[in-house]
Amino acid sequence: MTEARLDTLAGGVTPRRGAVPAAGVLLALLVVLVAVSLWHLTQGTSGAVFADTDVLFGSRMPRLAAGIAVGAALGVAGLLMQSLARNPLASPDTLGVTAGSYFAVTAATAFGVSIPFWASGIVAFAGGLAAAGIVLGLAGGAASSTTRLVLAGSALALALQAGTSTLLVLFEEETKGLFAWGSGSLSQLGIQAFLRAAPVIVVAIALALVLTRRLDVLALGDDTASSLGVPIRSTRVMGILLSVLLTAAAVTLAGPIGFVGLCAPVLARLLSRVFPLLTKHVLLIPATGLIGAIVVIGADAVLRAIIGAEGAIAVPTGVATTLLGAIVLIAMARRLRDAGPTRRPPGIRFGVRSTRRFAVVLTVGVALLAAVILVGMLVGATPLLTGDILLWMQHQAPPLVSFALDERSPRVIAAVVAGAALALAGTITQAVSRNPLAEPGLLGITGGAGLGAVLVVTSVAASTFGMIAAAIAGALLAFLLVYSLSWRGGLSADRFILIGIGVSYGATALTTFVLLRSNPWDTPKIYTWLSGTTYGRLWEQVIPLAIVLAVALPFVIAQRRELDIVAMDEDTPRLVGVRLERARLGLLGAAALLAALSVSAVGVVGFVGLVAPHAARALVGARHSRVIPVSVVLGAVLVGTADAIGRTVLAPAQLPAGLVVALIGAPYFVWLLWRSRDA
Repeated sequence: MTEARLDTLAGGVTPRRGAVPAAGVLLALLVVLVAVSLWHLTQGTSGAVFADTDVLFGSRMPRLAAGIAVGAALGVAGLLMQSLARNPLASPDTLGVTAGSYFAVTAATAFGVSIPFWASGIVAFAGGLAAAGIVLGLAGGAASSTTRLVLAGSALALALQAGTSTLLVLFEEETKGLFAWGSGSLSQLGIQAFLRAAPVIVVAIALALVLTRRLDVLALGDDTASSLGVPIRSTRVMGILLSVLLTAAAVTLAGPIGFVGLCAPVLARLLSRVFPLLTKHVLLIPATGLIGAIVVIGADAVLRAIIGAEGAIAVPTGVATTLLGAIVLIAMARRLRDAGPTRRPPGIRFGVRSTRRFAVVLTVGVALLAAVILVGMLVGATPLLTGDILLWMQHQAPPLVSFALDERSPRVIAAVVAGAALALAGTITQAVSRNPLAEPGLLGITGGAGLGAVLVVTSVAASTFGMIAAAIAGALLAFLLVYSLSWRGGLSADRFILIGIGVSYGATALTTFVLLRSNPWDTPKIYTWLSGTTYGRLWEQVIPLAIVLAVALPFVIAQRRELDIVAMDEDTPRLVGVRLERARLGLLGAAALLAALSVSAVGVVGFVGLVAPHAARALVGARHSRVIPVSVVLGAVLVGTADAIGRTVLAPAQLPAGLVVALIGAPYFVWLLWRSRDA
């Protein structure tokens, strides 16, 4: 096959007169980058920066150089992932690569491993590569459906972030300063880090340019590319390795700056509609690198201009880029087609379970729940006996015992009630979205609740009622936003999930922004609460959730037939007379309310709404008349057990229950993805 033939099939022979416009586009992007860079240099606490060489070369230039290098690296990394997967929503963030690199660097720091800069890059590369391998392997390959790929990557990223948060909590002294860095910060101590990272980035981009002809042909499809002699497997392996290498270099230099790898390629492809020659990777790669640099530098400059140079010191650049990326993700999801093979959700078929089995599972589950509540009351910094509980209930216990049980009782009940509520919310979410990998945390509901609560806690002297009200308002607003943006003459399950993930990322970025702008003395306490904790719970926080759960559970059980039908497909509910959109709205509203009150009671706890419903279906089958009660019991047992473990394993120190749940749920989720990869 001749080179001319390859060029023709990959997009046509390029006319010579088109070379000038293409070069002109790259030149125009370079001019924009220079202009934004000059503006960026003027943003800071010192006014006469160009007259002060110490400030210019000691602070501003290193920050600018880091921003350009990181933006170019992440932009090209994202483009490679999207081209290899032929998926416009693939990026280092949505595939978990950034989270894997951050976790690896945090683990090395937490365990006191002293490594030079170049070695830290290798650590970040190993973590990112492992994450990419897990996501691609579990999702069914790079060409997997958009929803499955993004959902798998986002959920794995949540698991890795939980592991990172655990290390930040357990090794507070060793990892001091990594929280802000973990959101992506361009602050540099000098130019040395840039000088070490720049050659790696330049070489990786140069090697990516070598693959341009293969990438052009690969865009035509695997069969066509294979027939034209393109080695598909080696091309994908090389492309993924280069993408992870670029991501690792960016993370090592400035931390995990979010969603540049998603935004830059999307903007470059939009530009290619006006200048068609940019569709060829030999031009698309440098254009994407320039756009990535413009996005990072522009976001950093805009952030400083809006909140002031002094205020921007505490706010990482990654917060601004993540917000931008969330907007792009939502915009791309809204353009998702309603038909096609990607509409098929991943699933696992379970055999029919007998009524006797359901009765046995439910009985055993209730017994386990009673045991978890009893053990939770007994264990902790002050171990107690069963007789102490009886004396306490009779108001005859010694002061030490009374104090311990007065403190433990609301948090134990908060854990089991919140676990039950989250499991019920997850059951509803999975049925309505027809996706067993969905859960309230990935639909923006818990993120919105956490943002609302943090806004109140950090801005005013919040009461318990104020925090609950803010959490409910945040969750419901996030739910309404996701629902309204997903509606296009109907509700596409895939679009609903992707937009929910975008809103979740946006809410997380805003929460980080508010947290870092708040009183630094309150940051560890709020961060622990965001990780999901029952510490210091009061009955005033538990009772509202218990009341709503007591009302919602019979309501959802009454809707069990509708849940069974809605979970099938789009057409069956209409054929049997179920008012689909009305049923969806009512059920999802109940899920949002349950998730909101759970956040106000125990903070942000993930994975319960994912693991409990799926485990229930595996045990008793897919009928919701059985799934609902078993899921609720399993969720209560899971969070109650996590709370007991968190209070005892490091006593007198405590590990947030939400992190324990994530560490328990992550392996189960990996198994779930593996089981459903071929469905």
